[in-house]
Order: sequence, then structure tokens, then C-alpha cells
Amino acid sequence: MAPSAPSKSVLAAAHHIRSGPADYDPLLDLIGDAHYVLLGEASHGTHEFYLERALITQRLIREKGFSAVAVEADWPDAFRVNRFVRFHSHDSDATTALSDFQRFPAWMWRNTEVRDFIAWLRDFNSERSKSSRTGFYGLDLYSLFTSIEAVLAYLQKVDPEAARRARYRYSCFEHFGEDSQAYGYSATFDLGRSCEDEVVRQLTDMSRVAAEMRAEATADVEELFAAEQNSRLVLNAERYYRSMFAARVSSWNLRDTHMAQTVDAIAEHLVSRGQKPKIVIWAHNSHLGDARATEMGRGGELNVGQLLRQKHGDNAVLVGFTTYGGSVTAADDWDGEGQRKTVRPGMRGSYEEYFHQFGLDRMLLILRGNDALRRELPSKLLERAIGVIYRPQSERVSHYFQANLADQFDAVIHIDQTRALEPLEPAPGWHLPEPPETFPSGL
Repeated sequence: MAPSAPSKSVLAAAHHIRSGPADYDPLLDLIGDAHYVLLGEASHGTHEFYLERALITQRLIREKGFSAVAVEADWPDAFRVNRFVRFHSHDSDATTALSDFQRFPAWMWRNTEVRDFIAWLRDFNSERSKSSRTGFYGLDLYSLFTSIEAVLAYLQKVDPEAARRARYRYSCFEHFGEDSQAYGYSATFDLGRSCEDEVVRQLTDMSRVAAEMRAEATADVEELFAAEQNSRLVLNAERYYRSMFAARVSSWNLRDTHMAQTVDAIAEHLVSRGQKPKIVIWAHNSHLGDARATEMGRGGELNVGQLLRQKHGDNAVLVGFTTYGGSVTAADDWDGEGQRKTVRPGMRGSYEEYFHQFGLDRMLLILRGNDALRRELPSKLLERAIGVIYRPQSERVSHYFQANLADQFDAVIHIDQTRALEPLEPAPGWHLPEPPETFPSGL
């Protein structure tokens, strides 16, 4: 595919990011009083994406009163961080508060940038009243068995009889040894082994217990909210793992619908606490850019960005990140070690290559409200997505899709050269010099 020539009018509209948080004034002007700000990333292992999201988020919390940060992470693991930043835990520091992030890919949240951000958030909250502190929540649904344990532990403290009922219902999963995929495979091909009815009954029972506790005003509302959300998560995770062995679109849509529903639940919780439902969301571009503007959307996939934009309109601001090259922390395969890998230069015919031609090391494009810019920006180019796995040898197939960036996002931040995110416990060899891009083939 031939490269698109750089447009002088697009370059003229770009805000050059040079020195720090003040460079994002145009973005904060765009956000205005919006309640949902979705900050993406083009990979799960890039230092600059995490750093810039943290800088923007700090400004949103300080200057615009954002009450929650919701991230692409498991609910129980993130809720330990929530307890820490809200002074409800015995964790001594931010590194300890991140200790529950053990499941692959641990580096996605156990890294230096997240550690520093939650340390900042706790310090910020120390000067706020208990009811006005900003929380930290997870959106994902992989924690089927951890969430079961959390529900049982909570009920055992507040209602042992309800805990007994829950333990009986959740015992349906005991045959699978906390192997979520084994459960999904078995339930897909042997419906008699499905736990669907039991988790529905348990969520109904949990909702009843919660309503009674709220009526009696005896509960810690934050802990009760966590228990309810864990119960909802078990329901949606059970459906998700059953769908994994059916169509991919079905499992993707279940996951992103759950994440969007969790955003709604957090917003309702904030209102119940007397806080403004203003939420910053951190997740991959593929979750936060409007799926309807991509080839995935044309294939039937939806995502969080689409769902929030459809529900909230301009009250949701979608921000994407791109990079041309550098390095990234990623694995070769699922459950593999996080390695520091060279990111190949953006492919011909991609937005990454298009932005690289402008010669700016960092830039911000405000797309919403600028019809002339939207018309000038190429409407059908490739866009790169690196998740927790990076396979440069099959990059076009593994990591690129076609998109219309102006419809996908309200603003885009391009950082031309980026470096790998540093895990708190880097794998052996992570700090060694990177091999040349052609290693080991020598081609």
C-alpha cells in the first residue's frame, strides 16, 4: 500500500507536545465538563502511554473533579489498590498494593508508572475528605474464581447463612480446579455441566442481601459495592468462558459489554456516595476507540468506546495513542515472559507512518469539532494494535487493522518513538541490550 502524503493543514492543526502537562490544555478544553474520558493505548507495554495517561488523569482529578479511575484490569486485584488509595487497607506502599496482580500479564499493572500513579493518588486523597476521595477500579472479567472467593469471604463476615447458600451454589465450579477455560470447554459441549442457573440465583440472592443491608444502613458501602460487583462478575465471566469456544465475536462482545456495564455501575455508586460520576478509563485503543470506525466493527464486534459514545454522546471523550517505533514489553505467546522487544517502524499505508512523516516527536490532534481537519485526515488507513503479545514476524496479520481514525477517536496523541514499560519484576534478560530487529534470522 502506498504511503499517504502528509497534509500541511493536518500538520498546522497539530499541537506539539514539548514539556509536560500544560501541553494538554487543548485536550482539557475539549473535555470541558464531560463525565467520561477514555484514554487508550496502542500497546499494553509502552512506557510513554502509561506516563502520559497518568499526567492527563492527574489534571482531570485535580482540575475537573474526576472521582474514579477505571482500568482494563480484574476487579478484585484493582479493588485492593482502591482500598490503598482510599486509606482502607494495611498495605504499606504502592508496590505492596499491586501485589494481587499475579495473573499474566502481571507487567500490565505491576510496573513503575502505575506504581508511581497510585502513590500520587493516595497522596492526593490524603488531603480530601473520606467521601470525596478518588477511587481505582477494575473493569475486566477474567477473575471468575477470585471473585467467587471474594463473595464468599464478604458474606461470611456479614451474613454466614447467605455465605452457606453461596458456597453451595458456587460448588458447581469445584470440578474444574480453578481452571476457567476448562470450565468453559466443558460447559460449551456438555450443557448439563453448566453453572449458569446457580450463578443467576446467587446474584439474585446477593442483590437481596445488599438491599437489606442498605435499608438497615449497617454496611460499609464501598465493601458492599465490591461484593455486589464480584457477584455480577461471576455471572458475566461464566457466560464469557462458555462463549470462548463458540464465535470469537460473541466472547469479545460479552467482555466489552461487561466492561461498559461496570462503568455504569461505578457511576451509580459514585452518585450514591454524593460524588460526581466523572470517570477516567484506561484501556487498549481496541476497547476505547469506537469500533464502528474499524474493520472489527464491520465484522460485528462492539466495544466500550462505542457503547459509551452511543449512550452518552459528547459526554464521553475518546482519546487514542499511536507510535511509529521503539520498544515494547510483550510476550511471544500467552502466559510467556514479558520481554523487551523492538517495535518495527509503522507499515506503509498506516496512520503510524503518516504521522511519522510530520517530523514531530510528540503531537496532539483534536479531531472533534474540526470538520476541516477530519476531511483532510486519511479516512482509511491501517492502524497498529499490540496487546500483551507481539509477533513482528507476522505483523500485518497479527497487529494491523483498517480504521477511520477521525471517526474512531475525538483526539489522538502520537508519540513517534517510545520505549518499553518497565515491570516491577522484570523477566531475566529484560535489562540486557535489545537484539537487532532481524535477530535471530539475520535476514
